[in-house]
Formats: sequence, structure tokens, C-alpha cells
Amino acid sequence: MIQRHLSNYLQKIHRSFPIISITGPRQSGKTTLVKSLFPDHAYKNLEALDVRNAAVEDPRKFLTSFEGKGLIIDEAQKVPELFSYLQGIVDERKTIGEYILTGSQNFLLLERISQSLAGRVAVIHLLPFSLFELTATPYGKDSLDHFMFKGFLPPLYDRNIHPSDFYPFYIQTYIERDVRSIRNVEDLSAFSRFISLCAARTGQLLNLSSLGIELGISHKTVKSWLSILESSFIIFLLPPFYKNYNKRITKQPKLYFYDTGLVCSLLGLDDVRQISDHYLRGNIFENFIIAEYVKNRFHIGKRKNISFWRDNTGNEVDLIIEDGPSVHGVEIKSGTAITEDFFKGLKYLHKISGTPDTNLFLVYGGDEQGARRYGRVTGWRNTSTLPGLESGI
Repeated sequence: MIQRHLSNYLQKIHRSFPIISITGPRQSGKTTLVKSLFPDHAYKNLEALDVRNAAVEDPRKFLTSFEGKGLIIDEAQKVPELFSYLQGIVDERKTIGEYILTGSQNFLLLERISQSLAGRVAVIHLLPFSLFELTATPYGKDSLDHFMFKGFLPPLYDRNIHPSDFYPFYIQTYIERDVRSIRNVEDLSAFSRFISLCAARTGQLLNLSSLGIELGISHKTVKSWLSILESSFIIFLLPPFYKNYNKRITKQPKLYFYDTGLVCSLLGLDDVRQISDHYLRGNIFENFIIAEYVKNRFHIGKRKNISFWRDNTGNEVDLIIEDGPSVHGVEIKSGTAITEDFFKGLKYLHKISGTPDTNLFLVYGGDEQGARRYGRVTGWRNTSTLPGLESGI
């Protein structure tokens, strides 16, 4: 088993809350993680019809049969009645760490939690493997293009499945099972095309009108479908940094995926060699680096603290990290040979904001580490050293 970095935080927070909820994308390793960390807890999967029937028929008995041992409930959102009973039981017994809830339909799980268990549950996100987690494994020496193409979902590593065989079925399962249960999406074929259109816009400003026109759907439907992709950890939106430094700034967010392997599959790539000269390679690399930061951040129990900055004349810094009172700028370039042009955005940010050079970073597709005049250079393998991660990585 590949060690998950979230384990440290999960074991710590488990000692403080009566209920722990593990959310994240389908196949991110939630069940494997909790079963390995809490082997003495009983395990019940509500996907199994007999188990689900037992939970529906007598929720209290189902929840209290394992008193003193603890209980992991997988796909907990399938029996909504459990959540009201959980509230009463944990308030009565005041036992810490007794219940662990997991589920792939994260929107429904979080909805149940917010309705019944607020203040009683710690909600933790487990995302796909990070590059940091794979460093000490046999996979750690893979190339940049290999990582971007393959992605980081655990089945690709423990089952030796080729990405072109894995991702089409992954999307099919996601649409047919998760999407149906989250929202009343009548045209699943259109929703499938919608995901592919989002992949073609990775790393770009989100244009709701453009998406709607291309699919022939309303602005309201586009927003609804984006919320589905966000709540199920397929995509995330990066907001603009609102401190304008006396400049007019972009107000649209940028769109990214949690896993670049999924992006490559949706773009029709079926071989790693196709990524090297793909017209979106720079966008995929940018997505790769930002998703790595988000994964590392979540896996130490922190929330997103990032944005991007762009003014109305096109000056841009790809990533802004707010670490306490400090603001850091990060420029992301896929090239392997550093040029002066790589620092253009950082130079401009330094000029208009006075951000010190020590707070400016260039992450690029090579391996060099060190300080330059307009920022510190960091190779793609070392994103875990960026600000906001040092305390936990």
C-alpha cells in the first residue's frame, strides 16, 4: 500500500470528533485508507443490499451494534435516516472517533451532514495520489509527461491498468451513477459532451456563455452542471485575486481538473507520446502543478488558499498563494529551458505591488532549484516546497 499523506492528519483529527467524514472523488482510495488506519472498526458497505436493508429497517440497532468497537459506514448517503439517528447517539454517548463515514457521492453526503451533523463531524478530503506520495515508490522516477498523461487515481497504480482503458469506464460510471443521483440531468449524452468541453478549457478563464452556446443549453444549466462537477471533485474553480493594485482586474475564475489523466482522456489522448506536442500541453502542465498544490494542501488538513491575478491588459500571474499575512506569486511554465520571458508576470507583480523577490516563484518543466533576480526557481518535482505547505509536508 502506498502511504497516504492524509493519514497523519486523519489520525490526529480522529481524536477530536465523534464522527469523521472522508469525501473525495470516486476511486481516490477512501475505503482503503480508513480500513488500514482503523482496523478495529467494523466495516459496513451500504452498496450491499442486505446491509442497506438492515440499516433502513432498524437504524438505531445498526448504529449501536458495534458499541465500543467503532463503525466505518461506506456509501453512508444511501440511507439518509441514519444521519438523524447518528445525531442523537453521539450527543448521548459523547464518544470520540466512533463513526467514520465515506462516500463517492459527495454532494449527497455533505448535504446529509449539513442537515443533521453540523458541529459533530470533521469533513476531510482525500484526493488522488500526489507526486509527493509517489516519490519514494517505484513510480517516483516516471517522467513529467508520463505523470500528466497517466494521472494519479490509485487503480492506475495498483491494478496496472492503462489510462486509455481506465478513464472511459471511469467517466461512464461517474455519469451513470453519481450524476443521476446528484441532480436530475435528463440528457446524460449532453452532460458527457459538457465534461469534454470543460477539459478543452482547462487552465482558461471560465466563459459560461460560450459553453452554453456550444451545447445549446441555458446559462443556468451550465452553472448547475459545473456545480455537479465541483461537488463530485472532478473540477475546481480558481478565483481571481481581488487586490487590484490600482488596475482593472479579471473577475472570471479559471477552470481546472483535480486529475490531469482525466483531462488527457477527455481530450482524446491515448498514448503518452501525444502529449509532448499537444496544443494544450502548457495548460495541462499548469493544471498539473496547481492540482498538486491543492492535493498537498488538503492532505495536511488545510483548505484552498490560492487564486490567480490578471488585469484587463493581459498581465497575469498563474497562482497567488496567501499564507497568513504573506502573499506569494507563482508563475508556471512547461518549458525545460528557463528564459527571461518566464519571469515576465513576476516582474510585473513585483513592480506594481512591491512583492519581495523571496515571495516570487517560478515552477517549470525542468529540475533546477535556486534563486534568481525575480524569484526562486522550483522544478516540477518540488511543488511540495511551495509556501503554505512547509508545516505539513
